Order: sequence, then structure tokens, then C-alpha cells
Amino acid sequence: MVRATVIPSPSASLETRFYPEPELEPGAVLLRTIASEVCGTDVHLWHGKLAGVPYPLIPGHVSIGEVAATGGPVFDIGGHPITPGMTVTFLDVHETCFNCWYCLVGKASTRCPDRKVYGITYGEKDGLLGGWSESIYLKPGVKIVPLAKNVSADQWIGGGCGLPTALHATDMAEIKLGDRVLILGAGPVGQSLCALAASSGARWVGVVDSAENRLQQALLMGADEAIQLSDDILGKVRAATGGRGADIVIEASGNPSAVPAGCELTRDGGRFIIVGQYTDHGEIGLNPHLHINKKHLEIRGCWGSDLSHVWRSMEVMSRFGDRFRWENLITKSYDLDACEQALRDVESRSVVKAVIRPNG
Repeated sequence: MVRATVIPSPSASLETRFYPEPELEPGAVLLRTIASEVCGTDVHLWHGKLAGVPYPLIPGHVSIGEVAATGGPVFDIGGHPITPGMTVTFLDVHETCFNCWYCLVGKASTRCPDRKVYGITYGEKDGLLGGWSESIYLKPGVKIVPLAKNVSADQWIGGGCGLPTALHATDMAEIKLGDRVLILGAGPVGQSLCALAASSGARWVGVVDSAENRLQQALLMGADEAIQLSDDILGKVRAATGGRGADIVIEASGNPSAVPAGCELTRDGGRFIIVGQYTDHGEIGLNPHLHINKKHLEIRGCWGSDLSHVWRSMEVMSRFGDRFRWENLITKSYDLDACEQALRDVESRSVVKAVIRPNG
């Protein structure tokens, strides 16, 4: 039997349940879970703030594990065999159709209406499809990425979903050598954004947050200046940017009030990327003339990630893992009996990164 933690329904106490070990269909893979992250999305799931969630469900959409068995030959995207004993991660998004307008014409597979997500839109009835479980069932066709030789399991899960998401946002930001970049929010996405902006050649990287532990960690992840939310943010940003404002601002806070603030902090003719608004926290007030039109501001929304972001994140970590210690983002690890406490710790922002280790 396989032990897993379940969210029975919105706001309900978490439960530990037992499931039979699944039989593998051709092309499937069974992982022994090494670690699975706890992110803000899991807090939203717990509070019922995401639409279309099939409760009860096993959370944990980004995980890493050891291959326990395969249902016949299975290969990664490079054609290399996936075999028992390998340490791998996988793209949590599955069943993207690659046959609809968004996939084929819009080139926006993250908006495919058929896509499913491990630990979010697969329910308990679908099987062991979440990482807060001793084992994870990878359905045929799930995109598997082997761990790079010089990347540890803790490094990868320390980056978690924040790294591929940040990489997607960095792509959209089009950072140029010498740019001054401001990041709003020093959570897991913001931490990786600091590293990616610094390694992309930014002249200055600033980060804003209210949690001192997160700000101090961001300085180790590539930020040049950590700015408290209570500080004169606009004054400090202008002082660092010749009075103009940041060339690029990336919102990764999840707070709607950061959106008008980001418009003001971006220089005229600059670019503003919004990646933190994953769930609906309500409306905000914007002045289209002052915040956007007069500033000649470019605003881009960034949603989710695809296989290219996961695969390239592994390449980035292999290249820069000695410089930016993603494993140090892990503040605390929890077993399956402490998943609810992990959610509370993430919600209170007392941790930078919480990790579930189902097998100890």
C-alpha cells in the first residue's frame, strides 16, 4: 500500500490515506518520491480559490523521485531510456492536446483547454497523481526530465516550480545587458528571478518584500539591493536608476496592489511583467492615462510553464548551481503527517521554501 496526504475539500483538515500500488500500463512510470514542494498554489487549493479542482486530491505538482519501475520502454525527449534507479523530475502539466488553436496557432500551450496538472486538476479518483505521496504514477506521455549529473535532488526541488515560472517570465522580460531590473516579491519565484536577472547581465537587480528572511536570501540569489515594503520604494528605485525607474519590473508577489505600484516603478518606455497573479485576489484601480498610455508602458502577463521551461531550468541549474544555491531556499522539510503545518508556514511566509519528504 502507498501512503499519501489528501485535501478532502476546501478548508478541510488534511488526511493521510492508503492506496494500492498501481499496476503499470505500457509507457507509464512509477516513482518513489524523494521530495515534493509546497507552494502558494497549494495554499490556494486548500482554501478553494482555484476553479475546476476535483476534490479530494493529492497535492504536490512539482516533485522529484527515483524511478521504481516502468511499463516497458520509456524515453525522455532526447530519446534516452528512463530506467529504474534514475532520479528524475517531470512536467506537471499533462494531456496538453497540441491540436487546438492555442497550441498550434497561438503558440500558448499553457492555455490549452485540455491540459491537466498533477496535484491540482487531477483528483484522488485519478490515481497517485500528486507528490505528497510515497509514490507517484506518471501516466504514459508525461514528459520526464532526468536530473543533471551535477544537480542534486535538493537543488532541484529548492528551485521547484518557481524556477521554470521565473524562466518563463524572464523570457518575456527580454532582459538586455546593462538593464536595471526590479522584482516585486521575494518568494520562490522572486528568488529565482533574482538569479536569472543577474545571470542575464542586468546592471542592477532590486527586490521588494516585507519579510526580512526572504530579502536576505534574495541578496544571496543575485539581488544587489533588498528593499523593505515599508521603505520609500520609489525613491530607492529612482536612486538606483538615474531617476528614471527600472527598465524592467517583474511582479511576483501575488498581491494585486503590486500591479499599479509596478506601473509607477517602471521607467517610461519600460516593460512590466505580471507573473504573480495566479489566483483571483480581487480588482485594483488603474489610471490608463497615467499608469500606461503616458508612460508608453509595455505590460505582459505570464501564465504557467511548459516543457521547454523545465528542460532549460535543468540546464540553467547545471550551469549556475554553484553560484546560486537553490537548495538553500529550503527553509524546512516535513513528513506526510505535517503537510497541514507546511501549508500554514507557507501561508504565513515564515519559510522561503517548504518541502514534503514522503519517504523520510
